[in-house]
Amino acid sequence: MNWSIDFAPLLPEPILWLLTAIAVALMAVLFIKRSRGAWLRAAALAAMLAALFNPTLREEERENLANVAIVVLDESTSQQLAGRPEQTAAIKADLEAKFAKIPNLQIKWVSGAKPSDTSPAGTNLFADLNAALTDTAPDRIAGVIFVSDGQIHDVPKSAQSLGFDAPVHTLLTGAKGEFDRRIEIIEAPKYGLVGEDRTIQLAVRETGTSSAGSNPVTLKVRREGRPDEIVRTEIGRTNKIAMPFPHTGTNIVEVDLDPVPGELTPANNRVVIAAEGVRENLRVLLVSGEPHAGERTWRNLLKSDAAVDLVHFTILRPPEKQDGTPINQLSLIAFPTRELFSEKIKEFDLIIFDRYEHKGILQLLYYDNIARYVEQHGGALLIAAGDDYAGNFSIHKTPLASVLPATPTGRVIETPFKAKITAEGAKHPVTMGLPGSISPQLADANSEPTWGRWFRQAEVRADRGRVVMSGAEDQPLLILDRKGKGRVALLSSDHAWLWARGFDGGGPHTDLLRRLSHWLMKEPDLEEERLFATAKGLKLTLERRSLEQTVGPVTLLGPGGDTSEVKLEPTAPDSGIWRATVDVKIPGLYKAEMAGPQGTLSAVASAGIEDPREMSEVTATDAVMKPIADLTGGGVFWTKPTGLLAAAAPAVDVPRISMMSNAKVMAGSGWLGLKDREAFLTRGVKLTPMFTGLAALSALLAFIALAWWREGR
Repeated sequence: MNWSIDFAPLLPEPILWLLTAIAVALMAVLFIKRSRGAWLRAAALAAMLAALFNPTLREEERENLANVAIVVLDESTSQQLAGRPEQTAAIKADLEAKFAKIPNLQIKWVSGAKPSDTSPAGTNLFADLNAALTDTAPDRIAGVIFVSDGQIHDVPKSAQSLGFDAPVHTLLTGAKGEFDRRIEIIEAPKYGLVGEDRTIQLAVRETGTSSAGSNPVTLKVRREGRPDEIVRTEIGRTNKIAMPFPHTGTNIVEVDLDPVPGELTPANNRVVIAAEGVRENLRVLLVSGEPHAGERTWRNLLKSDAAVDLVHFTILRPPEKQDGTPINQLSLIAFPTRELFSEKIKEFDLIIFDRYEHKGILQLLYYDNIARYVEQHGGALLIAAGDDYAGNFSIHKTPLASVLPATPTGRVIETPFKAKITAEGAKHPVTMGLPGSISPQLADANSEPTWGRWFRQAEVRADRGRVVMSGAEDQPLLILDRKGKGRVALLSSDHAWLWARGFDGGGPHTDLLRRLSHWLMKEPDLEEERLFATAKGLKLTLERRSLEQTVGPVTLLGPGGDTSEVKLEPTAPDSGIWRATVDVKIPGLYKAEMAGPQGTLSAVASAGIEDPREMSEVTATDAVMKPIADLTGGGVFWTKPTGLLAAAAPAVDVPRISMMSNAKVMAGSGWLGLKDREAFLTRGVKLTPMFTGLAALSALLAFIALAWWREGR
């Protein structure tokens, strides 16, 4: 039970206080004049005012609530170093024993900063604390105790932002004066042009004092496709290291620092810098034949690609055509055949012939130059053909035929048809998963793609390459081929523009034509034979994409020189993708190699610590948590015994815990305090009027009668 007196005034408080002031003034006058019965008159006025204030006896039935102490255990990566897990376990056991001796105290244990795929970088223990506070009333929190090495990255700057009024304590794992070295990245590129180098700036940092002194340190730099480089440097000196970009996509440079005796951990003695390799704008030469309905399809597509520099020429009329037009009106610009197809042909990444017929515009020598450009110099050639490919002036009847993958039969098929993805096309990145397509494995006799129809196709006989799309009468529609060092594609219909115009529902012309052109220009993501390697922590995933029916094992070369073989398993029947995941033990750069149809396939991945921020500082410190501890009245305590008697001391030295009610300082030498919140839950309330009704009236009349009697004597 809890007793208290409440007031429920019968008049507004300003009026009551005014009446009280008047009564006090009257009584003062009576006392000054020494009037008879002044005390009795004062008692009568007091009784009247008491009745107006209406005092009430409040009787509460209360249920006391337990204080809540929250203990946040740091389970971040740095807490797994140098015996800290055992130290944390000992601290927890000691706290449990001390808490058990404190009555009316509830303990909430919180695991914080545990590494996961979705957790943010760094040790964010206060974020985990806030999550734990959602079901705990702030007025019940007696205090918060962090068990951590002190490297916490989300410490608030003010006590008000905590959301509760209680001390924050920290029990530190690790030991004073720990020594560690690490590599700090000062500046690193995010991308670079293929074939060029960019600069990485880094320095070696040291925390604590090494027994090795300030001797020079050694860095080992590993780059893709280059031998290892040894760099001699000193602690704190900024070093510049070249980062090459041998290919598009992710390029990796690994830097290792030699460990020294007494170092806390070698896990942060290694950094991996990953940056994207990008090409300069790709140069494309587009040569269009006589104007037709879809002439601008290729031009519009390539002009919309910011990564492409386009040179476009259209042959409006053959030179033998004579119609009396003045010579100065025949063309705006002379067709620079010699410059394009002899002098500067190697500068182009892709040459496209769109419905082009051989009618004497180009000399046979230039076709031979284009063939050598493909075979010997790794160029790319695309023939977007129609009935022109089947006619007497077909481009196949030139020296260019040596690199073309299909021979025209001379027949033009003019009938409505829907392009279909072949079995090989379903696995090829150019046509895989095109919107509206149907996988050959799932198709039946009546199933058709959802895209629109085409109406004309040149019949061809595929001599080489891979047929990834078929058209009318299941004839080859799109053929992709590798010729020498270069690549060639043949599209045997000139009706792709119908998709662009949205005829009959349209189709994925942008996806198809862009993928096709970028495959020809050797975009790595569109390679049909490719090996991928990715790492998540110490878990390495290998993936092979291939058009072959089976693939062999992958040879995996580790950072220590050890070699192992990994067998890949298909992700689905006839999917063209094989995958395997392996656990590695040593952080570092792993290289995967396997045989492919065009030679050895290779991929690299860096396995190791996923959170570089977490491992940038690993030595225990009290500096990070001290400001918030001072603001809340808490303390920061080292728990590992030191000094001459450390060997005979317990494993951990946890301060004693005391419950305190009104103290502002909640920590001292060898002790920490928790705030007794004295919280309760009111189960019932009983109100009893103390001076109203008959009792108040009787007291008032009695005092007035006595005052009258006293004055009458």
